[in-house]
Amino acid sequence: MWRCIFFISFKTETMSEYVTKETFEKMKVELHRMKSVDRPAASRAIAEAREKGDLKENAEYDSAKEAQGMLEAKIKQLESQIATAKIVDTTTIDTSRVSILTKVTITNLGTKKTVTYQIVGEKEADLKAGKISASSPIGKGLIGKVKGDIAEVQAPTGILKFKVENISI
Repeated sequence: MWRCIFFISFKTETMSEYVTKETFEKMKVELHRMKSVDRPAASRAIAEAREKGDLKENAEYDSAKEAQGMLEAKIKQLESQIATAKIVDTTTIDTSRVSILTKVTITNLGTKKTVTYQIVGEKEADLKAGKISASSPIGKGLIGKVKGDIAEVQAPTGILKFKVENISI
């Protein structure tokens, strides 16, 4: 008889993540919920499944144990992110250069389209809200640029050029 074992790998970087105070607080609230609500619920699900009989043939028990393992991995990941997070104070940001938490207005020199993005950490990135990650290709291309600079970004279709029009908070 063959057994298949699958391992789920979660991204567990030890690299610090830049976050705002608000995002840091949201992370702490999420961790508290996971520990105080989700963890006990997972334990109850395991206990209920255990009561249903033979554990060797109990798919509900196996599923509950797997869900608990995934929850514990997420808790560890979030604990690590909180432990290494760097909180950025918006009042100390230098707007002479593009950096984390600055809003940058850029013009795509190919399409002449102008957009404004806020440069944020990965945890806060939300393109619909106009927030791009500093580790994204465009974010990397813009970091350190000053007003008037041209940022060249490698994209699947080739190199895109963006002119930095304005930097603000």
